[in-house]
Amino acid sequence: MTVWFRQHLFALKSAWSHLRVSPGNFLFNVLVVAIALALPIAGLTLIENVRPISSQLSIEPEISVFLQPATPRTDATALSVPLKKMLKDANVSARVNFVPKDKALATIEETSNLAEVLSTLGGNPLPDAYVISLSNADAAKVDTLAQQLKTLAGVDVVQVDSAWIKRLAALVQVLQLSLLFLAVTLAVVVVVVVFNATRLQVISHQAEITVAKLLGATNSFIHRPYYYTGAMLGLLAGGIALGMIAASLQPLNGAIAEFARLYASEFRLIPLGLLPSLALLGVSTILGLCGAFLSVRRQLARAN
Repeated sequence: MTVWFRQHLFALKSAWSHLRVSPGNFLFNVLVVAIALALPIAGLTLIENVRPISSQLSIEPEISVFLQPATPRTDATALSVPLKKMLKDANVSARVNFVPKDKALATIEETSNLAEVLSTLGGNPLPDAYVISLSNADAAKVDTLAQQLKTLAGVDVVQVDSAWIKRLAALVQVLQLSLLFLAVTLAVVVVVVVFNATRLQVISHQAEITVAKLLGATNSFIHRPYYYTGAMLGLLAGGIALGMIAASLQPLNGAIAEFARLYASEFRLIPLGLLPSLALLGVSTILGLCGAFLSVRRQLARAN
């Protein structure tokens, strides 16, 4: 075990000495790989910030039935009978929830910044309402049911909700697939960049490699420093890419805050957590190692 550690320590020192010979080329390659990695990391950051919003929202279609403001509470609660009968006749499975105007007002005051505005109205401007959550209705049936609900006595407005939520969920899925394709494509780019960088490094040390073989060095002994160089390139590039994305979120949040304030929201982009960041660093390190592995094996095989 001690010999194994000594061999890897020697390989790490050799890799570091190789980098000190031409640090400019190494840093340039690091920058190229970091830019390639920044694109999928930025997409992942965006999806991770949007996913909680879409997951917290129900994708079941909903119909909101708003009653006329002057409807007495007894008539409002009694409306549930013909409403449920209509749902049964339409062969629709649904949950019917009556929302009194007082409860709706309290909810708005707690979840938005409109409490002061509502207090200036001198009363509760909201009507009683029913929220119908559907579970087995297609778009055509929902629209037909909404038209039928408008004919009930005391109904003022019927609004079909949740269509935009389905679009949001579909958009997030498309973004995930696009991000996967982009990540795979740029992973190939990273491997190619490390492959070429390692190939040039092997060529520049060809005489040193020949002497080492004459002295009895094994292939593993010769390959190992280049593996470490590729891994360090990937690790450093991944760290720079994460730093670039984290730094760019600050000015973006300034612009997003102004937009979110218009919708009484406090949405802001946050950097990836510790575990996802470590996972990305591991992936970038493995990509660098793969590029170096393929390059060294191919280059030294040709030399033989």
